[in-house]
Amino acid sequence: MTPAGALGAAAQVVLVGAGSPLLVGAMRQVRARMEGRAGAGVAQPWRDLRKLLRKEAIAADGTGPLFRIAPLVLAATALVAAAVVPIATTASPLDGSADLFAVTALLALGTVALALGGLDTATAFGGMGASREMVVLALVEPTILLSVFALSGRVGSTDLGAIVGSALHRPELVVSPVSLLAAVALAVVVIAETGRIPVDNPATHLELTMIHEAMVLEYAGPDLALVEWASAMRLTVLLGLFANLFAPWGIADASGAMPPVIALPIAMAVFTGKVALLGGALAAGEVFMAKLRMFRVPELLAGSFVMALLAVAASYFLA
Repeated sequence: MTPAGALGAAAQVVLVGAGSPLLVGAMRQVRARMEGRAGAGVAQPWRDLRKLLRKEAIAADGTGPLFRIAPLVLAATALVAAAVVPIATTASPLDGSADLFAVTALLALGTVALALGGLDTATAFGGMGASREMVVLALVEPTILLSVFALSGRVGSTDLGAIVGSALHRPELVVSPVSLLAAVALAVVVIAETGRIPVDNPATHLELTMIHEAMVLEYAGPDLALVEWASAMRLTVLLGLFANLFAPWGIADASGAMPPVIALPIAMAVFTGKVALLGGALAAGEVFMAKLRMFRVPELLAGSFVMALLAVAASYFLA
């Protein structure tokens, strides 16, 4: 473990933990402005979290320890992912954990924990949301693995830092057919994994159309604050990973000539700009899209899986 790597991991956790609610607020503000509304302000998610933390923790009747543990697991996996994913730097003290399969498993663990928490309530909506979430998870995780695995062929490693570093040193790889196919596939699954339109609507209150929100209907107070915070962090991590896989410029490289004390703040500022741009584009696109019916979602995700499979095939034929 190097001091630069430890500093980078800590900076990433702080950046994602503190900035993710602001990203959600900025996306809501973009949607509000485009819909002709004033909006509540970029800092409104932080005010909502502060209000929830001041409330009493209440558990639904009949629920067990799993119901209370699920938000903690979801938040913990999001924080660990923020530490190991190359967001602001490719140098991490957890290089062995920054593997594609380990990060995907971390995200899946948080999703499964929340689904089990929704099932533990024994309500109709909790079970419905959990079953829908598992359908999405079963289609999303293989696509994430394949799309990023297609990019790993050029470096011979599934380490995310190495993949991002190769694109940083060889910019021509970013516009290759492999990268373009993988980018399309990964963009679709990022939308699905974070519960955005057209797969899910994070602002809906119609129970029959909900996926993520149906699982958290019984949560309140600090537990709900953890769930909302963790969801915002997962969105930030996935958007940041997408940005750095296909536009890695600005990230602090482990082999760079610039000292980490200088390179890291610059990388954090660049990362903030890239994620804000992606989040704003995603929010603007949601204004012009409608949520898909549930039975059409597997068709969309199956299409992204085919794109990822083509990216893997192209990585071998064009190597």
